[in-house]
Amino acid sequence: MKLALVTGGTRRLGAAIAARLATAGYDLALHSHRASEPEPDLTKAIRHAGVRWGAFTADLADPQEIDALIPAVAAHFGQAPNVLVNSASRFGGDDWASADMATMLDHYAINAAAPALLARALAAGLGEDEGVVINLLDQRIASPPPDQASYTASKLALAGITQALARALAPRVRVCGVAPGLTLPTPDYSAAQLERLKAMMPLNRLPTPADIAAAVLYLTEAKATTGQVIFVDGGASLRTFDRDFEFLGRD
Repeated sequence: MKLALVTGGTRRLGAAIAARLATAGYDLALHSHRASEPEPDLTKAIRHAGVRWGAFTADLADPQEIDALIPAVAAHFGQAPNVLVNSASRFGGDDWASADMATMLDHYAINAAAPALLARALAAGLGEDEGVVINLLDQRIASPPPDQASYTASKLALAGITQALARALAPRVRVCGVAPGLTLPTPDYSAAQLERLKAMMPLNRLPTPADIAAAVLYLTEAKATTGQVIFVDGGASLRTFDRDFEFLGRD
């Protein structure tokens, strides 16, 4: 049975990834920080695909709740997941002048340590079976801007963890990453700003949630691939930006 645990899987990018996995026949364990119904498009995809699903809550800053997550999934489905998508993330607005120990550790716990511990738990639950871990990174790891310092540092850490775990968990578990660009802009972005940002990209486009989900599905089924990161960013990682996209191309 194909069973995928998607953290942050009920909404936004996590929901788009989960929906794509459902269409490929994966049963879904959908994690959220608090009880949360899946977004309508995800519910529709699950219904249309006819796959099983379950909802699971866990605070990814709490080691005990991290330890309990995969056993809870295994108890619900009668098997441990063989796919883990670490999509849940914390995103703060500090910079290198304002970042402090608390904010940096807070981001590291959820964005780096929790994915690593869940990957280890996935490997332990598989027995002799094979599995795959996909970590959601960020195109900024190629050329980090000075903004969102704690978030940026945590994603750089997760990129390194992806490489380390690919070595440590081989050959049974593959570990890869997907590094999105600006995919789900907040309302702070104007339509004109987004058009200017598109023009800054080598491909003259920004990625969509469907683009990210397609990359995750590819890596999930790419049996000869591990330790690799796919940038799905319109080519943003090929260029250096002085600031985060939020501050570029403004009216």
